[in-house]
Amino acid sequence: MLRILNVTLSRCTVLSQLMRVPLPPLETPRVLGVDDFALYGDTYGTLLVDATTRLPLTLWEGRDAEQLSRWLREHPGVEVACRDGSLTFRQGIFAGAPDAVQVSDRFHLWQGLSRRVQDIASAHRGCLPAALPPVSETDAAPVEETSENTAADTRAGRHARRLFEAVHALTQTGRSHSSVARELGLDRRTVSKYARARTWQEVMRRPPRKPSTLDPYLDYLRQRWYEGQHSAKILHEELQTKGYLGHYQRVKMAVAPLRRGLPLDEPRERPPSPREAARWITAHPSRRSPHINERLPRLLDQCPELRLTHDLVRRFATMLDNRDATPLPDWLNDLAHSGLAPLVGLAGALREDRHAVAHGITTPYNSGVNEGRITDVKLQKRLMAGRAGVSLLRHRVVLIAHLRRRCADRPTVSLR
Repeated sequence: MLRILNVTLSRCTVLSQLMRVPLPPLETPRVLGVDDFALYGDTYGTLLVDATTRLPLTLWEGRDAEQLSRWLREHPGVEVACRDGSLTFRQGIFAGAPDAVQVSDRFHLWQGLSRRVQDIASAHRGCLPAALPPVSETDAAPVEETSENTAADTRAGRHARRLFEAVHALTQTGRSHSSVARELGLDRRTVSKYARARTWQEVMRRPPRKPSTLDPYLDYLRQRWYEGQHSAKILHEELQTKGYLGHYQRVKMAVAPLRRGLPLDEPRERPPSPREAARWITAHPSRRSPHINERLPRLLDQCPELRLTHDLVRRFATMLDNRDATPLPDWLNDLAHSGLAPLVGLAGALREDRHAVAHGITTPYNSGVNEGRITDVKLQKRLMAGRAGVSLLRHRVVLIAHLRRRCADRPTVSLR
């Protein structure tokens, strides 16, 4: 802009002039929002927001309790403080404004519970295939038996069997996975995978194939093969006349099992991942698809731990929906006595912050304003390519927010 106006000034002079622009007078808010953000690398900053006007107040480098308590003592009058589950912010608010009501954000409470649900689903990964529709034994047994016999004769199958026997021979003596990994020269995760497997075939089992554009033509391929047509090129040309637009190589790979006396590799549904299972459990029943409503009951019937987790999650969701924290003490007790380590740890953390958790459930205050302003801070930081200091970032964030507010409140003039 200065070049366009033919004004000769260095950018350092421009920045110094911008820094001389005074910030709006800071008024102590009644409802304060506190959150942290990544400044650069492993360095974090703290942002304070007026949750009533939704305007940023200030920000600084660091996120320790002493800085926050000092600011609160210098600006008395905060009645409500919205934050996440950070112990640092909890201590800082209590030291600087002991009479303020602390509110633990509902989103962070639900997010923390969802992560524990995923941890439980990961620990019970072996139960996840139970969510799939049952397969008839007449269809599944011959295929699995043929596949296992074929895998046992391959080089990879013999290697998997030797590793399986070696790992189980050492782990059954009580040795740790790290010790076994050092002796066998394997990665610890590889040792853990073989130690969890009940048979060596579980390690060799291929993941179910994803659907492809060739799937509607598999019956025709099977029919033509049994009629004596074994040329993949001719089969591909016949499929093209029927509307198949895929490549010849895909047809060649599809009929490869038939050449070895194996059935066609048809698409099979994959079992849910721990993240998907956690999403099924935490989703509201009215928002679950028919696909999930069909598979989730089978999974819960197979795994009592996941059923207990599902019941506890739904009880907490009911508290959030009804804005009623009365069942919270009983729910925390059931969480602590669930026998599931992730939930037991969560119960201990929530008990220490139970008053803020109760306020987060019952009051209308939350940290949504904080999260929105954090997004704006990150945008301003990236617009400056990370070269600006914290003082310039503070000026930009505060002044631009007030400028936007004045432009939004300015009445529009009709030209008609």
